[in-house]
Amino acid sequence: MTFEFIKVNAQVAKHIALVELNRPKELNALSRQVMLEIRDALRALDDDDNVRVIILTGGLKVFAAGADIKQMADATAIDMLNIDQFSTWDQIKKTRKPIIAAVSGFALGGGCELAMTCDMIMASDTAKFGQPEIKIGTMPGAGGTQRLTRAIGKVRAMEMVLTGKFISAEEALSFGLVNRIVPAELLLDETIKLAGEIAKLSPVAVKLAKEAVNNAFNSTLDEGLVFERKNFYLTFASQDQKEGMAAFVEKRAPDFKGK
Repeated sequence: MTFEFIKVNAQVAKHIALVELNRPKELNALSRQVMLEIRDALRALDDDDNVRVIILTGGLKVFAAGADIKQMADATAIDMLNIDQFSTWDQIKKTRKPIIAAVSGFALGGGCELAMTCDMIMASDTAKFGQPEIKIGTMPGAGGTQRLTRAIGKVRAMEMVLTGKFISAEEALSFGLVNRIVPAELLLDETIKLAGEIAKLSPVAVKLAKEAVNNAFNSTLDEGLVFERKNFYLTFASQDQKEGMAAFVEKRAPDFKGK
């Protein structure tokens, strides 16, 4: 796969793919073209049977410093409505395989929202998160008011959104926004280790479990439990379930095929 603004390595480790933002001069600003490339890369990797987990990163210096403001500065409300740029974000969210964000440096505005669109976030000790849109006369539009509130709670999200303040990696960890913090030089290695723990498990069960966890944010508890049980039952239609339980009984390592 060849793209202009991102790099894709479909085999950075066994069953693990890497998608890296590549606009260093623009601090990985998320233009419409960048988002389309991310969407297309994730679609292709989602359809690749050899890929089980996807890592999304911006490199060691910056994850993404926000949207490409130059593209929006003179736009009208009707322009923004017709562009419908957030439909791309909705399509990215439909990726069925787990996505882990590896965040180093700034993850601001759209960058913070992109990280939160992923299923997990690994942060380097240099990571900083924020929704500073209020400082340029607008507000988050790609999920910042919704996902951030669900992740860290109303009062903390309200402060970040209404003041535009940044939070450190340590604050993000204590607030529950990220999984863990590692030194910047170890970020990719440690993220690959986490991805590897998932990649060795049943791809069928992982997809169904991800779907059930995400559903918890869009349903009542009773509705979520019904959804969870249906996905649990569905795993019993897979060869992976038979292999996993047989391996447990036989005291050996399972060999999952994703079928």
